[in-house]
Amino acid sequence: MDKKVGVGLIGAGFIGSIHVESFKKIHDAHILAVMSPPPGQAQEFAENHQIPKHFTELDEMLALEEIDMVIIGAPNHLHCEITLKAAAAGKHVVVEKPLCVNLKEADLMIDACKKAGVKLMYAEELCFTPKYVRLKGLLDEGALGKPVLLKQSEKHDGPHAPHFWDVELSGGGVTMDMGCHAFQFFRWLNGNNPVKSVYAQMSTTVHTDKTRGDDNGIIILEFENGVIAMAEESWTKPGGMDDRAEIHGTEGVAYADVLQGNSIQTYSNKGVGYAVEKAGNTVGWSYTMYEENWNYGFPQEMEHFVDCVKNDKDPLVTGEDGKAVLEIIFAAYESAGTGKKVELPFRTDAAKPWDLWKNRD
Repeated sequence: MDKKVGVGLIGAGFIGSIHVESFKKIHDAHILAVMSPPPGQAQEFAENHQIPKHFTELDEMLALEEIDMVIIGAPNHLHCEITLKAAAAGKHVVVEKPLCVNLKEADLMIDACKKAGVKLMYAEELCFTPKYVRLKGLLDEGALGKPVLLKQSEKHDGPHAPHFWDVELSGGGVTMDMGCHAFQFFRWLNGNNPVKSVYAQMSTTVHTDKTRGDDNGIIILEFENGVIAMAEESWTKPGGMDDRAEIHGTEGVAYADVLQGNSIQTYSNKGVGYAVEKAGNTVGWSYTMYEENWNYGFPQEMEHFVDCVKNDKDPLVTGEDGKAVLEIIFAAYESAGTGKKVELPFRTDAAKPWDLWKNRD
């Protein structure tokens, strides 16, 4: 492809604004349009970010020949429908996590994109987060020996958009929302070795007035090569995002914290205008981030996907990866619902992961 990659954004919320900022650093692509159904939302977003066109109807945006790739930042339950339409329109697709809400939808999405000859790319930024890329480099060069235990945790005080609280729209709680990060991160660190079993403990402890989904989860994965991985996910931590990982190997150990160590220790009597995602009240001490999107790997992730479209390369994270992560998510909710370890492969016709946990009592 000789020209710049034309991009269409689907969704004008929090993640959409991150993508806009990311594309400012990408020279081989430009955002040409944004689509969002609520009246006025797409127009306001387009005006704020100098995007040439805006739409409330998906089909109208997909009809633009100059759009080569769309990025889906819509609620989880819409991912499949949008992907099928985008593939039919001949557009390459980037889907924000999770891939969709069930395994049947995942197969439909993968098959539709294959038949249409377009790429289905799964947006998992932890595979592009600079500090985590370096962490994996330490493992790959043998500095830590063979991996024994992998750990990753992501914690904050709850999601940005209301639909995440509704299990009918999101499919589940914090394990669906943030556990997907950890599961793909573990697969990436461990060379996509198959997962053998999943054991999970989930609870709804703080946000009982907002959601029937889990707001805390601890999930243990056992890989076929013997590596154990543990994810800690929480929607109940105040004071800003916390994202960290560990690798314990036969020859060493490494700890990485995405935000601490990259932040500026700040004390303010008035409070900081913006410190870090989910910071809330910043009066007193806070850790103030700089280049937050870069530190999380969002521009690097999108630049990679643009390169895949422009130069017909295979993406690092695919629709198949998204399906593998979704299978782990379903197994985790089944484990938390039954109190038992769940073996993989795990097949289920459940419409959403939460359905496997809801009858636990």
